[in-house]
Amino acid sequence: MFNIEDYFNLEYTEHKELFQEIKHPWEVIPKIAPYLENKIGKEVHIGEGTVVEEGAVIKGPAYIGKNCEIRTGAYLRGNVIVGDGSVIGNSTELKNCLIFNKAEIPHFNYVGDSILGYKAHLGAGAIISNVTIPMREIKVRTPEKEYATGLQKFGAIIGDNTEIGSNSVINPGSMIGRNCLIYPLVSWRGVLGDDLIVKLRQQQEVVVKK
Repeated sequence: MFNIEDYFNLEYTEHKELFQEIKHPWEVIPKIAPYLENKIGKEVHIGEGTVVEEGAVIKGPAYIGKNCEIRTGAYLRGNVIVGDGSVIGNSTELKNCLIFNKAEIPHFNYVGDSILGYKAHLGAGAIISNVTIPMREIKVRTPEKEYATGLQKFGAIIGDNTEIGSNSVINPGSMIGRNCLIYPLVSWRGVLGDDLIVKLRQQQEVVVKK
């Protein structure tokens, strides 16, 4: 369970070597920092054709691919890998994460200690939370088994072509498969298979103002 190929097509990242000799996708997260240290030291690499708008902040080490948009107000805090053709937008903060090619994280988002697959998309205000309260080891839980990750900071694994709706919260240790859709305002925790939709059903009430 939780095989790499269940979530990602590694042809859509320049950094597939990160996935060598691991069993579960979350094992990549602690490898990002030493990988970048070895590859670029403390520097910031910006690929050909990438536009970094005025007011964006990128702290090294960071590896930004080709033909990306890093928009005004984006904050890349270090140990960040952004794939080719991706969009990192206004008031979006990234920290210790791997973003596959053509992902979009465009408006008021936080992504920490996570992996987002090819063409993954976060709606405005969607947050990937990476720490429990109180802080403790984050575990991935299924109805059958609990998987220890050894990590105290782990946000989510989000598969290729999955969309997260506006103002949703993805809680620590979540595993979301390919081609999924999570509706706006959902608070999601746990494991979601491929090709599924998570809806929020709330009854809206309208009353007379007194």
